[in-house]
Amino acid sequence: MAHYRAELTGVFGDPVDDNPSIILEEAGYNALGLNYRYLTIKVLPEDLGRAMDAVRAMHFRGINLTMPHKIRVIPMLDELTEAAQIIGAVNTVINDNGKLIGENTDGKGFTRSLQSEGVELAGKRIMILGAGGAARAIGVECALCGAARILIANRTERSGRELSELITEKTHSDSCYLSWNGTLKIPKETDILINATPVGFTPAQDQKPDIDYDTIRSGMIVSDVVFDPVETKFLKEAKERGARTFSGIGMLVQQGALNFTLWTGEDAPVDVMYKALEEELAQ
Repeated sequence: MAHYRAELTGVFGDPVDDNPSIILEEAGYNALGLNYRYLTIKVLPEDLGRAMDAVRAMHFRGINLTMPHKIRVIPMLDELTEAAQIIGAVNTVINDNGKLIGENTDGKGFTRSLQSEGVELAGKRIMILGAGGAARAIGVECALCGAARILIANRTERSGRELSELITEKTHSDSCYLSWNGTLKIPKETDILINATPVGFTPAQDQKPDIDYDTIRSGMIVSDVVFDPVETKFLKEAKERGARTFSGIGMLVQQGALNFTLWTGEDAPVDVMYKALEEELAQ
């Protein structure tokens, strides 16, 4: 007998209209011939509780959460993974027969994007620009991968110190806060520099973080969470100084691939998902 009911996945957010996750996930589902759908759903903050009830009622396999829901969803879940507990935010929910499990794949997507290119994080000295949600997820996951030291540079001292203290207290990595007032110099011992701010995102692609780019040394790993444009001004400046650069596309694809596997139990066709997103962004 034919099986007409599709397994449902998707993303809840507001705003959410331009969220590209559907491109990745649908490309993966189609490549493996899976009867899954990915829906982009606008959910207002005051409606999140009812939306999560609908995940159970409609037997969604899982859901992604984007702004402004990543923190406020936590009390509505039955269980959190270790990473989600430490980070204090959830971007992915798995529906295990009515039990909703919260995970955070943002930071794992970042670490996997570097590891897939042969970059190891264990023992490395890392500097993160910013202390928002992306920086929090990336900092915690880099620490869980064994980074030796994580420096948090942020303009607002309170959130910068809070993140560095969280990493020091909850992981085995050492972390400290660096005040970011004016043009920031990158310490010469830095192995990996990460822009975890939205500076440079389209339509403000002519902007770049306020750092002294001449303090980027040859051979340094430099990565950006911004994926549109694929090569930001930040990455261009770093590449001109001999750094090895990584765009935000890798992080986005790898976290999408993790979501795919959590929901389907199948290995994600990462190359297919990467190509689909690249083609979409090129339009």
